[in-house]
Amino acid sequence: MKKLAIIVCVALAGLVSVAEPARAAQCGLPDAKPLWIDFADGSVPFWDTFAQPGVVSAAANFIYPPRIRAAGGKTVYWDMYLNSRRVGTPTAPANPAEVVERAHRLFDYAAASSACARPWIAENELFGANLPTPWSTSNARYRANVLLYLQTLASRGARPFLLISSAPYTLGEAGDWWRQVAQVADIVREVYFPATTIAKQGPIQGSRTLRMAFRRGIVDFTDLGIPVSKLGIMLGFHTEAGTGGREGLKPAEAWFRTVKWQALAARQVAAELRFSTVWSWGWATWGERGVDPDKPAAACVWLWARNASLCNGPRAAGPRFDASLSEGQLSFPAGVTCTVGGQGVTSAAIAALTRVVGDRQLALSALFARAVESGKTSVPTGEILAAERMIIDARFGGRLSSYRAALVRAGASVVLARSVIGDELRRAKVRKRLRVPSASASQVADYHALYGGTLARFVEATPAPAWLGGRKRGFALSEVAPPAVFAVATGRKAAMRWIDGKYQVRPLAAARPLSLVPLAAARPAIEAALEALARENSYDAWAVNQQRLALRQTICLRDELPEVSDGDLTEYLPFLALR
Repeated sequence: MKKLAIIVCVALAGLVSVAEPARAAQCGLPDAKPLWIDFADGSVPFWDTFAQPGVVSAAANFIYPPRIRAAGGKTVYWDMYLNSRRVGTPTAPANPAEVVERAHRLFDYAAASSACARPWIAENELFGANLPTPWSTSNARYRANVLLYLQTLASRGARPFLLISSAPYTLGEAGDWWRQVAQVADIVREVYFPATTIAKQGPIQGSRTLRMAFRRGIVDFTDLGIPVSKLGIMLGFHTEAGTGGREGLKPAEAWFRTVKWQALAARQVAAELRFSTVWSWGWATWGERGVDPDKPAAACVWLWARNASLCNGPRAAGPRFDASLSEGQLSFPAGVTCTVGGQGVTSAAIAALTRVVGDRQLALSALFARAVESGKTSVPTGEILAAERMIIDARFGGRLSSYRAALVRAGASVVLARSVIGDELRRAKVRKRLRVPSASASQVADYHALYGGTLARFVEATPAPAWLGGRKRGFALSEVAPPAVFAVATGRKAAMRWIDGKYQVRPLAAARPLSLVPLAAARPAIEAALEALARENSYDAWAVNQQRLALRQTICLRDELPEVSDGDLTEYLPFLALR
């Protein structure tokens, strides 16, 4: 492959010097990014829909291009037969000498058809873009032929566009080949979707699927160092079964809706990545399989969705068509990064939490979890402030200054801390609602054996707390009881407040390891601990399910979505834990 590439480069040394700025606005084409180009030759029965000012059509021969231009449209040349008539195939490559001669003939024809001395030429299409290296001898020759053909066109002043129908293999020598192609031609990645799949996903997920695929089609090449100015995407609106277009989607309005989403998605990603061209394909009718009376309306919707002045899409699509141009789109209030069920996750909140956890994605995911759960359970501000006071009393000896100093050391503000306390309270409410099975005798025995180092203290408390198994007297375990239970002097009665209420507690003995407490005496407390653990596990499953459902309706800038997570920030602020 390297030898073939060297031969090609030597053969054309001194001939190819196509500066990118000189390509702008050739032959009166709009100097716009992206430039939208639609396949519209004589095989498209409604080609005249595209023959208007503001539309660039890809067509061949000497019949339709002049008529399109006479109607005010612009044209580029479409070469349907790159392989069969120009360069051969991966298994039967053409003679290189013939490739050069064919390129010169095609250039002359395209220049005449386009009425342009430096025509834009779409080359349909590369075979075997995904073939890994090392290539077979015949495929290496074929790839060298394609490069030679493009170089020859460029040496004459053309701007070739190589169409790619599959994800490219880009490692090693293959990557070098793609970079050589980009020196003399644009690369257009064909990204087609079954409309049935996109329609089923709905406006948010469907639009996200489209945008992410378009981005991948570009990033595959920018990762090689190829500039976005040399890249484009092609969308397909075929109606033959198995071609990745309409795929029989009914009613027609549902197909039109996906056409609209594709136009909006392409516009969004083009604005983000600033690539060069967006092409449409599939409007033609070749044989009975491609006949579809809804194609003209779909083409009108396609034009309208990207520029309402080009066609009256809603009228063409009919009264049942959803004409919203905002559904599923990335539109946010100022300062908002994601919207989750109508709630906004702000960039300021993400930045503040990132300072605590050290990772932006982790911060975003935690805030996403909060947004999802707060939509299910509310926590009044008064409860948060009361819990904050409880934490200060229990863990900081009632000293507000010590509490705030701990927040400063953790990089957190009082406002952020209160939001974490709100998370804790909210989760406690959810856990309390969940049904869990009672612990078995074997589970109690296993806990007693495995967690013998857990602190246990014999106390009495009123009213009877859950952490004593609903009794007024028994052993409290450090895993579930309020921390203050283990700080009060033996025999002294103390009022304390914890997440599940207020208590009068009097320790009756010093704390000792659970292993020193008889199993029968410790059973109620162990059962309470196991119930708390079961509720925690049940809550985790509930939270994961809720977040997965919410992701379907979540919209984020550039579709950079949060991950499903436990959202537990007490790992970073352990003194805020309420359990």
